[in-house]
Amino acid sequence: MAKQHSVWNPADARAIIAAELHREGAMLPILHALQAAFGYIPRDAEPLVAEALNLSRAEVHGVISFYHDFRREPAGRHVLKLCRAEACQSMGSEVTARRLLDLLGLDWGETSPDGRITIEPVYCLGLCATAPSALFDDEPIGRADQQMLETLVAEAA
Repeated sequence: MAKQHSVWNPADARAIIAAELHREGAMLPILHALQAAFGYIPRDAEPLVAEALNLSRAEVHGVISFYHDFRREPAGRHVLKLCRAEACQSMGSEVTARRLLDLLGLDWGETSPDGRITIEPVYCLGLCATAPSALFDDEPIGRADQQMLETLVAEAA
């Protein structure tokens, strides 16, 4: 089941930031909390984080853009993360992923026009024994073959 996120609201963002400020190395916990709440990290959040941490907006932007897991745009109602690490590649994940992306008319990190699904790359899920692997709405999937992924995507509402 897809997670519902709040609509961007600066007051809510300030409350989230304040709740995480006590943590050592607070920037990453703050960014994760913002993304958990809103589904992405809006550009309008950068100055709020920078001010709270006494950093420049460039420093905050640099952290957000460095980590692949942070989103700049809302994801689809469902997120399918496909592993691209070596163990999964050795089991055909690249061919499977390319076929799925082509079927959907998407590239990595894109969301379907109907907002139903976002396909993202991930570099090792730690499920190497059941490669190729994926995450669908944060639920692990082992032995993710073409038919399974196509069915999963087709059934995602």
